[in-house]
Amino acid sequence: MSTLPKISLALHGGAGTILRSTMTPELQQQYESGLKAALDAGYSILKGGGSALDAVEASVKSLEDFPLFNAARGAVFNHEGGHELDAAIMEGRNLDCGAVAGVSGIRNPVSLARMIMERSEHVLLAGRAAAAFAETQGMPLEGGDYFYTEQRHAQWQEALLEDQVQLDHADKPAGNSEKKFGTVGAVALDASGNLAAATSTGGMTNKKWGRIGDSPIIGAGTWASNDTCAISCTGHGEFFIKAVVAHDIHCLVLYKGLSLQEACDLVVHDKLVKLGGEGGLVAVDAAGNISMPFNSTGMYRACRSSDGRDEIRIYKD
Repeated sequence: MSTLPKISLALHGGAGTILRSTMTPELQQQYESGLKAALDAGYSILKGGGSALDAVEASVKSLEDFPLFNAARGAVFNHEGGHELDAAIMEGRNLDCGAVAGVSGIRNPVSLARMIMERSEHVLLAGRAAAAFAETQGMPLEGGDYFYTEQRHAQWQEALLEDQVQLDHADKPAGNSEKKFGTVGAVALDASGNLAAATSTGGMTNKKWGRIGDSPIIGAGTWASNDTCAISCTGHGEFFIKAVVAHDIHCLVLYKGLSLQEACDLVVHDKLVKLGGEGGLVAVDAAGNISMPFNSTGMYRACRSSDGRDEIRIYKD
């Protein structure tokens, strides 16, 4: 009796100090609906026999279009009052990848990252030149109004008053410093056995000097190899770059023989913690196993697989 190939999809909408005490039922429902829409978008492609690459792009585009997540439409403001967006995408069959950093005016940076992968000889393009490349490929640019949200503007005004670069955070209730690492991402295994990963972010509120985090850095915030796994990270990017988190998990699986869960737990709960890094990731391996570890209070996350796993979660329990 033949068995159908396994398909799996996991995604995240950011991690950090996400507290029940500051989450209204209405807001939680909105976050969960955004995660579900992204899960449906990607998994329908996998279920129809589509590629992992198409699935992660579709899921991340859905998250980019959802204004509560810090990516594209809901991106935070930089110091100058604009939006600088980062994204990456990678497929595990040939290690093909593309990334964009510090770009403005792009509705779906993950799709630009894919264009860079497929239509240029480069991996990473940045800033105005990346936007110029997008225009040569027929990708329309959006005005600043498209990316404006009241919540992000209020965060920026607060950061300006404090003269601080801030992680994506909403409220700061008495006695709590609420931090949210607002990155989105997805990983998938398709029926052909191919893995893919994609990540997108608006970075940090009030960021200066063209700061770039781990999301568009292949091997730090994003990685996919059919030999092992696909990874998309969310957290304090500087620490994820130092720890080369996504590639480290790949190496632990490939060279040390760790399971996906063992490798993810070692990196997220031990190596990152020792560095002072906070955040999490979503991962899927070549067998379709899913891991979604985080060392923060919460992580917006969801997954679905053909063996019946179907989850949408925010908190640790």
